[in-house]
Amino acid sequence: MIPPSESDPAAANVLLDVQNLSVSFGSTVAVDGVSFQLRAGETLGLVGESGSGKSVTSFSILRLLAANASTSGRVLFRGIDLLTLPEREMRGYRGRQIAMIFQEPMTALNPVMSVGEQIAEAVRVHHPRLSRSEVRERVLAALDEVALPDASRRYSDYPHQFSGGQRQRILIAMAVVNQPALLIADEPTTALDVTVQAQILKLLRRLREQHNLAMLFISHDLAVTAQVADRTAVMQRGRILEENATAELFRNPQHAYTQRLLRAAPTMQTDRNRPLATLA
Repeated sequence: MIPPSESDPAAANVLLDVQNLSVSFGSTVAVDGVSFQLRAGETLGLVGESGSGKSVTSFSILRLLAANASTSGRVLFRGIDLLTLPEREMRGYRGRQIAMIFQEPMTALNPVMSVGEQIAEAVRVHHPRLSRSEVRERVLAALDEVALPDASRRYSDYPHQFSGGQRQRILIAMAVVNQPALLIADEPTTALDVTVQAQILKLLRRLREQHNLAMLFISHDLAVTAQVADRTAVMQRGRILEENATAELFRNPQHAYTQRLLRAAPTMQTDRNRPLATLA
């Protein structure tokens, strides 16, 4: 790969460059020629209805797909094509340089392992020489950073002893404990009530600003995406149909599918006596 031109600051600042990514499972094409870029400190929202290929795209970046997946294209992270790396080298990227917040915090956490030890495990994988006390110190710092109350006292508690919002904070702590450059947030506010959702979004914004995190924010919720993303890409049937600055895309959508998607989202002005628009 030719390095980005030093005379082009925007090109030099590209952290993640996905080029013509395609993923299929047998004869089923889940992602079809997807391309996008993500710069340091930037948030890209990836939106679309369920089944559009958003999560498969994110799993492809970390190579977390099932064994029967067939992948082509390039996923360049700091100029390195992750799709061509040996698995042993790829493990050095997962959870260290690129971290992921998975959907459903209750199922993403191990129910028979204390939350402190689950985060500690993520630290030990990438920092095996740290002492037990140093690992614990890092875990507590991460829990404090996500504002989990009484972090030291609750280190040994289990997932079922926390609320949904607290479990989501624990997952975020696990993702940021190794100070990654890129955070992939896959539906991070799913199943949370509106108040807790707002708290999580505020937390993600603060972490992004403090650590200059790049974030790929995956959601089917347009209102949530509008609050967090600098740019938004709209997916349907495995393809990106439109990408633009978030404010401009919401104000002036160009693709017919994006227009229908926005019309289907209810607002305070929606007539409750009429059925919602559909995506047929």
